[in-house]
Amino acid sequence: MTELSHVEKIKRESRHLRGTLVESLQDAHTGAIREDDTVLIKFHGSYQQDDRDIRDERRKQKLEPAYSFMIRTRLPGGVCTPQQWLQLDEIARRYANGTLRVTTRQAFQFHGVIKTELKATMQALNAALIDTIAACGDVNRNVLASANPVETRAHPVVYDWAKKLSAHLLPKTNAYHEIWLDGAKVVSTEETEPLYGDTYLPRKFKAAIVVPPVNDVDVFAHDLGFIAIIENGELQGFNLTVGGGMGATHGDAETHPRLADVVGFLKPEQLLAVAEAVLTAQRDFGNRAVRKRARLKYTIEDRGLDWFVAEITRRQGFALEPARPFEFTQQGDRFGWVEGFDGRWHLTVRIEAGRIADNELGARMTGLREIAKVHRGDFRLTPNQNLTIANVDPAAKTFINALAARYGLNRHETATPVARDALACVALPTCGLAMAEAERYLPRLTRLVDEQLAKNGLAGSPLVLRITGCPNGCARPYLAEIALVGKAPGRYNLFLGGDGRGQRLNTLHLENVDEPTIVAALDAAFARYARERTPGERFGDFARRAGLVGTQAA
Repeated sequence: MTELSHVEKIKRESRHLRGTLVESLQDAHTGAIREDDTVLIKFHGSYQQDDRDIRDERRKQKLEPAYSFMIRTRLPGGVCTPQQWLQLDEIARRYANGTLRVTTRQAFQFHGVIKTELKATMQALNAALIDTIAACGDVNRNVLASANPVETRAHPVVYDWAKKLSAHLLPKTNAYHEIWLDGAKVVSTEETEPLYGDTYLPRKFKAAIVVPPVNDVDVFAHDLGFIAIIENGELQGFNLTVGGGMGATHGDAETHPRLADVVGFLKPEQLLAVAEAVLTAQRDFGNRAVRKRARLKYTIEDRGLDWFVAEITRRQGFALEPARPFEFTQQGDRFGWVEGFDGRWHLTVRIEAGRIADNELGARMTGLREIAKVHRGDFRLTPNQNLTIANVDPAAKTFINALAARYGLNRHETATPVARDALACVALPTCGLAMAEAERYLPRLTRLVDEQLAKNGLAGSPLVLRITGCPNGCARPYLAEIALVGKAPGRYNLFLGGDGRGQRLNTLHLENVDEPTIVAALDAAFARYARERTPGERFGDFARRAGLVGTQAA
């Protein structure tokens, strides 16, 4: 029998994710929790972190690291009410670092929560009718859905399927309610996990539902995806995608990003059965010995796509129909006001790196609090770290627009395409995996890229730019036209060649380079692009056609 990884043993012995979390939380001698519990708390929607900016100084003072916790919500499709927004705002100011962060999975993250306030924070979230179950860990995570599900009558139906999918794939353990909400204790031997079993999945599992033509969820980056097929405004069903994933490890050829495959078409009422078949196949055949090879993409790679399709067909009890035609025209979000099918309006605003705060960019934390006090619609987080103030009554549109302008929530109107569409992960100082800056470097990076575009007569050109502090790919860098992936402090791998639609991986252009080298490389590439591009040709397509990068994807 293959030796299980250390994490698999922790899960197996955890009594359905309980471990010794209660004892860890009660230990007043440290701001940390026990080592094994750092694995289990992820399933509850939290990561233990420390402030790496002051780690060395604290070590010199013989102090333990400045431990705190990141908490991530489960929010299918990224939708919340104004009342929930006000409650989240209060939680951020009372328990966290005074900011809200919108993630690339349409969820909120709270940073800087100390151990003694973890439970109170979880209970406050529950009071807002929001939980963090399965927001992290080796389970299905927050389900993405196209961010503005009101453009046709089919869009709300698609969003409802995202909610159903999230609920269907939730773990059934009572541990979350016991530990955080003082729920009644259950003897773990009486408890079962019908979908996950005692050891859950081999690795994280990500699902998304998208409505063409805007690929705002980057559907091919996920383990499981559903592409909505809409005809005459009515949902006909979904094309199924399987086996996408962004993560990789520097210097390890056995790990790499992968685009999902389109494997067939299904009717709406078949969605849950198909999702369950895909998830349980990965549960049973995923690699539990080597975690870096444990994602569904490697299961498919090792066993073959035909084998996987046959396996899910056996499990769901019916064959998929042939995939139906679809077309994507762009990644990212459409900013500004959009009118829905029912005459209500939706304002999508730019949130740089997803960080909602009162800072030099504007009092946006305050502004959104004020909007939430008067808004009668809802808020929708986008998978691109932005925010839609949705379902605005026509009579309230002017007032909401004025509030947005007053508090600096109209930067999409003046921002360049590069600055408006760029993504960044959190990276330093809190992420323990970060090798280089990302969120804090993003403003400088977008300025440098814009300067090189302008220098070459390309100001205002659309461009998908993304940066991550490590190769795990939380900001989906391998689908960008230009991407920086952290290698060491101040040094990055430079990737070029995404297609602007999220349907092609980019390619490594330069490895382990510093800022001057990156700027010089982009200057040279943009100079050629300005001279040799064809009408309407995007930079990523040009980079591929002109041989700036090879045909071998990242």
